[in-house]
Amino acid sequence: MNDFVHFPRKHYQNCENYIPDLEMDMRKIFNPKKNAGLEVSDVQAFVAYQGTTPVGRIAAIVNHRANERWQKKDVRFGLIEFVDNPQVAEALLSAVEKYGKSMGMTRIVGPLGITDFDKEGMLVEDFDLEGSMTAIYNYPYYPQIMEQLGYQKEVDWVQIRVNIPQEVPAKYARVSQLTKEMFDLHVRQLTLKDFREGYGRKIFKLLNEAYAPIYGFTEFNEGQADAFVDKYLKLINLELLPVVENKEGEVIALAVTMGSLNKALKKANGRLLPFGWYHLLRSLKWKYEESAEMLLIAVRPDFQGLGVNAIFFDHLIPIYRKFGFKWAETGPQLDYNVRELSQWKPLNPDIVKRRRCYFKEI
Repeated sequence: MNDFVHFPRKHYQNCENYIPDLEMDMRKIFNPKKNAGLEVSDVQAFVAYQGTTPVGRIAAIVNHRANERWQKKDVRFGLIEFVDNPQVAEALLSAVEKYGKSMGMTRIVGPLGITDFDKEGMLVEDFDLEGSMTAIYNYPYYPQIMEQLGYQKEVDWVQIRVNIPQEVPAKYARVSQLTKEMFDLHVRQLTLKDFREGYGRKIFKLLNEAYAPIYGFTEFNEGQADAFVDKYLKLINLELLPVVENKEGEVIALAVTMGSLNKALKKANGRLLPFGWYHLLRSLKWKYEESAEMLLIAVRPDFQGLGVNAIFFDHLIPIYRKFGFKWAETGPQLDYNVRELSQWKPLNPDIVKRRRCYFKEI
């Protein structure tokens, strides 16, 4: 496991665009006491060696809940890293295929995680752009080797990058005001007390409803919800996490955004000790970086397409200006989700960082 966790540190040591994961988070993935997702999934880590030198790693994941939900027999692969050698990649993927076959699976798909909020999709474009803490970065030879090995496209995601405007675009302001008045909606600023009183589970109930139709998604159980809240509540300024409620106080929409931690994570190089904690704390509390990460927007199905997203833009743009963010980038969004992608049009967006989920029959 030490080799599995440490491999990316050397693999990307000369790559400026790679953003390292915290090694403690990697270990938690495989610990049933710290990963509630293992209640519904089987996970196995593999490391490839040349002699005694690690040359690659991969994780095999069988998400039983997802397979039941989508009527599949898929073994997922994730956390894949390998040196520029097709034989290494083939050995790693073959290990996952064999693992999947032993459990009755008929396809291998990935890169995916246990949940839809884990990193997913191999980067296939824009390798010259800096990565992020919430999305995969990989070398350009990765997708080339995947295709050599007979893997085909399952789905693609893209990310949206926008410059933060000085003023809220008139369209967002107009639609926001109209939507709030028409449906009697308001923005609520959450507090730590709200989360102590169980608001996090309300949020994940909404996420389960909003994301149910999205590729590969499976609902979060209460243990997973609590774990995500515990992990990200320490990282997110609650001013950047607005919710929209109706007059009955029901959560009908949520936006999760945060300041980038890219520079801090690079300096920490995957470790909190001895000084990694200081760099993270500085970016979180004292000196924000130049960009924001717009991790997700979720809207309850009966309010989708009614202008609720404009409420978030109208609310967040002034806050982004206050904190000095110059630009922002979304998390990966399915490239065929036209409604989601079109919402960014008033901000003159750039579509960047296409990433791909591959599949192969086994």
